[in-house]
Amino acid sequence: MRSVKLYLYQLPMDSGVILRDEKLTERVGYVVELNDGSRQGRGEIAPLPGFSHESLDSLYQVVIDACKSWVATGEFHLTELPASAAFGLSIAQMELSGLLPDEGNYQAAPLCAGDPDELLPVLEKMTGGKVAKIKVGLYEPIRDGMIVNLFLESIPELKLRLDANRAWTLDKARKFADYIAPSLRRRISFLEEPCQQPSDSLTFAIETGIAIAWDETLQDAVKKPDFRLEDLTGAKSVVIKPTLIGSVESCIALIEKAHALGIRPVLSSSLESSLGLTQIARLAAWQTPMVTPGLDTIGLFQRQLEVAWPGCELPLDTLQAHSLIWQSK
Repeated sequence: MRSVKLYLYQLPMDSGVILRDEKLTERVGYVVELNDGSRQGRGEIAPLPGFSHESLDSLYQVVIDACKSWVATGEFHLTELPASAAFGLSIAQMELSGLLPDEGNYQAAPLCAGDPDELLPVLEKMTGGKVAKIKVGLYEPIRDGMIVNLFLESIPELKLRLDANRAWTLDKARKFADYIAPSLRRRISFLEEPCQQPSDSLTFAIETGIAIAWDETLQDAVKKPDFRLEDLTGAKSVVIKPTLIGSVESCIALIEKAHALGIRPVLSSSLESSLGLTQIARLAAWQTPMVTPGLDTIGLFQRQLEVAWPGCELPLDTLQAHSLIWQSK
């Protein structure tokens, strides 16, 4: 017999978390729990403020109606749902059916700034390639370029992922590149969305030889009915954030298409709780086993939820410690 419980969680965030110039003091979302006999699957539905097109409030009745339909038929109509709902419900169903592998890739690219020596102990624990991430675009591009150059020069085996969140004009992006030695640029795995305009990002990549990745550009494109990944030329990588993209099936199709086009797909977080984050780590181990996912966000929380992130010492809340807001009859 099928049944559903829907929880509302509220988790306090680290005081320094800023999204689109707004401080995020807590992360709020739903967790759906599907039950079918002795089998159970959970999924997190947590639109990201400032990034998702839908709000949590707008999803309340949508999610309940979808869950009622699942109780009656055993199916979700995922293509009709907003992205965060489609992802949460689809991964819950996948976990319920045993299709989501238990093994996860919990090796996150650490976020770094300041002293390269502080990064060395973290890198020593990493298996495979030594990969780290630096946020750029928050300060002057010359300063960012000098810091990136320092890290690459100080740690010869290091590869960097950079994220600018469309912070720069083309001229500012060029100033950034001017302070990175040409011989070191090949160890920048990718720079996410350097410029405000995607066309400027492409020009930057051609002029500097620094690989770029699509993030916001991909999220905008997948919403269009005529979307084709082939049209997003010029990037070496695409950053796939399931909460912003949609169902697990949609994410897997995107990963497979990227592989076919010779583009590296990187699964990444949209500030999910530890429950959702561990599920994306399991999806990453399954679908992108040779790529370190971008799942280094658990340290931005003050508490975990239901499933602990391996090695994380933050307190762990049970789902029952949060609000049960709906259940099927």
